Amino acid sequence: MIRELKTFIAVSREGTFAGAAQKVGLTQAAVSAQMQRLEVELGFALFDRHGRSAKINAKGQQLLLQAQELIQLYSNLGATPVASAKAMHINVGAIATLQRTVLPDALADFHSTSPGCHTRIIPGVSMDMVNLVDAGDIDMAAIIRPPFQLQSELQWQTLAREPFRLIVPSHVAGSDWTQLLSEQPFIRYDRASFGGRLVDRFLRQMHVALHEICECDELETIVKLVANGAGVALFPQTAAFAHWPVKVRAIDLGVHTFYRETGLLHRQEQSLAEPVRQLIQAIMKCAAHQQVMAASPPRLNSRLTGH
Repeated sequence: MIRELKTFIAVSREGTFAGAAQKVGLTQAAVSAQMQRLEVELGFALFDRHGRSAKINAKGQQLLLQAQELIQLYSNLGATPVASAKAMHINVGAIATLQRTVLPDALADFHSTSPGCHTRIIPGVSMDMVNLVDAGDIDMAAIIRPPFQLQSELQWQTLAREPFRLIVPSHVAGSDWTQLLSEQPFIRYDRASFGGRLVDRFLRQMHVALHEICECDELETIVKLVANGAGVALFPQTAAFAHWPVKVRAIDLGVHTFYRETGLLHRQEQSLAEPVRQLIQAIMKCAAHQQVMAASPPRLNSRLTGH
């Protein structure tokens, strides 16, 4: 099963069977066969399959944590222990946006004062992260706020409230967002995500007729599509996009502005280990600093960057 678990980890990192196949030196069919064999041996599905696409489900996310630990132990068989058995391991789930903004600075600060701790970043979407925190499989999750009531055992701490703007290619004229939404091709924030649900609810309330051409969850992809002139999009102004790329301009929605709230989800603080609480404080501090920096004047000659 070790071979199948290694392939499963590759699938989770690459995002597709084809990408994993290239990484581990197998054919796509061989990867698919290994994943089916792994599911049979475990007795439960690891993927939600829709046509030719397969997305790791909540059970798969839980297995991913265990598989990574098992592979690490397997790799260290026979090795001389070099770390204390009491070293604290902290698992942090995070959406891509927060992995690329607040987490690197926060983790650097945390590890500079907590050398005995080991952190692991678990990628995923917000809904899966909620389930993993609830199940106790991860210590915290940096995600978009769920649009439903959280259980009493869970605690939410807001990192940022990000206003949605209509972003359009810089060469497209006009400032009437309702007219632009109706006339220009529309790139939709994936409705399966918490952020995409906010967009969908807004559009339903506004009763805007759309010419939709694309739907995706990756913010970097959306802004690049707009920069390339493919269409317009309702887009959250995150810390990484405090100042827009030169090929994109943003239109304020005025009184109709709605927000995407990002934050940390974890168990009630009194039940957390002290290093976990310290990491939460480090993340909150870095998020506050980034909000201050985002409010500073724009830099000249900004270029399109990742989010």
